[in-house]
Amino acid sequence: MDVAVVVFTSDLRLRDHPALHAAQRAADAVVPLFVRDRGVDGAGFATPNRLAFLADALTDLDAGLRERGGRLVVREGDVVEEVCTVVRDTGAGEVHLSAGVSAYARRREERLRAALEELRCPLRVHDGAVTAVPPGAVTPAGRDHFAVFTPYHRRWRESVRDAPLPAPRRIRVPDTAKGQGPPERGAVTGVSPGVPRGGETEGRRRMTAWLRSDVDAYEERHDDLAGDATSRLSPYLHFGCLSASELTHRALRHGGTGAEAFVRQLAWRDFHHQVLAARPDASWADYRPRGDRWRHDERELTAWREGRTGYPIVDAAMRQLAHEGWMHNRGRLLVGSFLTKTLYADWREGARHFLRLLVDGDMANNQLNWQWVAGTGTDTRPNRVLNPVTQGRRYDPDGAYVRRWVPELAGVGGSAVHEPWKLDASKLRAGGYPAPLVDLAVSRDRFLTARHRE
Repeated sequence: MDVAVVVFTSDLRLRDHPALHAAQRAADAVVPLFVRDRGVDGAGFATPNRLAFLADALTDLDAGLRERGGRLVVREGDVVEEVCTVVRDTGAGEVHLSAGVSAYARRREERLRAALEELRCPLRVHDGAVTAVPPGAVTPAGRDHFAVFTPYHRRWRESVRDAPLPAPRRIRVPDTAKGQGPPERGAVTGVSPGVPRGGETEGRRRMTAWLRSDVDAYEERHDDLAGDATSRLSPYLHFGCLSASELTHRALRHGGTGAEAFVRQLAWRDFHHQVLAARPDASWADYRPRGDRWRHDERELTAWREGRTGYPIVDAAMRQLAHEGWMHNRGRLLVGSFLTKTLYADWREGARHFLRLLVDGDMANNQLNWQWVAGTGTDTRPNRVLNPVTQGRRYDPDGAYVRRWVPELAGVGGSAVHEPWKLDASKLRAGGYPAPLVDLAVSRDRFLTARHRE
């Protein structure tokens, strides 16, 4: 009996899965394998919010496999050692893996390939599981990646794959494949209260509902903080519970200006993956150094992390992050600009905090979005500074988003909530709301002076 192993990583689904599809075509039996990788734990990615979502995703994946006669084989340890053990135990003739773009994913692939060569078992690496268009599939003349989004988007749009691959009907798993069952979400401690349920089933339910009823208004409403009119599909894309290719395909088939605007955001996601694939050091090093001498004020950093800066729109977004493990995209821009340009603190401080809490936190989108807003990445206007008061009035005009997340201001009506320092103290709840951490005009001048110092 021919056996192939599929190593699941950031591709926890059965539909539109190139590696699984190829393994089933190549062998009579398939081992669907997930390794709880100690290296990932050591790199700081195994945070409570992501572990809870991961437990849901693995449980759902196992259930889907069992419906098809199979099961998920879960092991724990060094990923290379565990894969090799499964290969030896089952006599597998080849291993299939979805391509990654981070430095860690590349090292994992290199180590795995070298170890499998000693077992005379080839490693087959497949594109198309994480992004809609694989990194490196479209490049400008004479360069290995696009550094500007607009020309990338034009080429990307022409390269999106057609119809997604179907889920397998049956999966035969050899009895010699030994492992544990999926982890339980309830065993994870320290999870934010509002973290959503993970898994392909939930992701597909949300995707279908989004495309059926909400995507048409996306272009007009995507910056409406209180309206919460974004898809909230990013955690399912991050864990691969949904295929970016299938989501793009279905949105384009739906059609309309809202769907086109939404697809543009999916292209941004792929754009960051192709940048990181070409420049893996951009995970922590400035993509475009500006000579910054970042300030480090622990009091200010703590206030920012806790959502107590005295600027309500910033604080609301930071408290949403702490509660849900997710933040509205407009909120991400605002808190990022406030940290890196108003406080003039290192973007890596913000990236680390986001990675501790975000369910959708990954190296490509988290780090490169932080670099974009800090002006050290691909932004063509690196010195722009977002004013949290004017931004709050524009994207939360009646203050509903702020009042939802900052209960100290729940009794303040209208847009006055964005400048609470102008209110009579009696309008604020007992205990009050903090005074502004910094003066916006002074901070803006400090940032611009520092940036132009060189």
